[in-house]
Amino acid sequence: MSTDDALEITHETTPNRDGWMLSLRKTVARRPRPHGDEAPRRPVLIVPGYGMNSFIFGFHPTGRSLEHHLAWRGFEVWSVDLRAQGRSRSTGGALTGWGLDELATIDTAAAVAHVLDRTDTGASQVDLIGCSLGTSIMLAHAVLGDRERLGSLVAFGGPLRWAQVHPLVALAFRSPWLAAALPFKGTRKMAELALPLLLKTPLMSIYLNPQSSDMSRWREMIATVEDPIPQINGEIARWILDRDLTLQGTNITKAVEGLGNPLLCVVARQDGIVPAETARSPYLHSGAALKALLEVGDEKLPHAHADLFLSREAEARVFEPTAEWLARPTSGIAGV
Repeated sequence: MSTDDALEITHETTPNRDGWMLSLRKTVARRPRPHGDEAPRRPVLIVPGYGMNSFIFGFHPTGRSLEHHLAWRGFEVWSVDLRAQGRSRSTGGALTGWGLDELATIDTAAAVAHVLDRTDTGASQVDLIGCSLGTSIMLAHAVLGDRERLGSLVAFGGPLRWAQVHPLVALAFRSPWLAAALPFKGTRKMAELALPLLLKTPLMSIYLNPQSSDMSRWREMIATVEDPIPQINGEIARWILDRDLTLQGTNITKAVEGLGNPLLCVVARQDGIVPAETARSPYLHSGAALKALLEVGDEKLPHAHADLFLSREAEARVFEPTAEWLARPTSGIAGV
């Protein structure tokens, strides 16, 4: 166990029964300031996305991180590294030959089961936060897995239906065959070499805005970068062409229309990785009676993909509204 400020942070592992030992990080506050009453809330599990691990959920260059803020607001917060991410390790599991289906139905299921087994809240359900592609993994898990174990769902800048695709993303994923055939190694080192140059170009703004996020600790930030998985690259390329993701013969977008879990959809208006029109799709297609849309960013303080976690205003504009909504799910449209 380690402590940071008023936090207690522990690292745990759980087998996914597919040859991987998944890593989870639990964060709780010793002196929380919850919204409303102080009754134990459902635990919150954060699911990472494409080419990343859970590091960024516990990091912020100038203030409280997402994990820190939610814990401060009285939640028991868990983050998971799925297979081939972060601290998770193979115990004989294949390094290739798996994709979004396995991440949704095997890894996320194992993480949910571990949280519910180990939580101190006594809850029988867990709230999920899916980040970027983690949104799609979360929703696929809710559709194909045991939804009775899930409470509220939060989508952070993630795709469901590709209603809009940035030209650079379309170019990168123009061929499903090619996307699946090309291996990627040393991505974090490449990011370390390229980021100082990219920060000086407008190209960076599709992912992160230096005018909104403090980049002085960029060398620490890149710890969240992982090598993309070729099979998942191919799946994304096919998904973009088809607009909807299909797993196990199920159109996930159409299936989400029958999903009743309360949903908060968080959209970065200036996002070029998952453009706003695409990031709104979980909200637009959710069948939940309680669902809300939170849109973040304007001309003075633009928010792209990573700004949702790193911007100077992330705590006020993203983390706090998320904590408040998880405490009391409501319907409506918000913009800050």
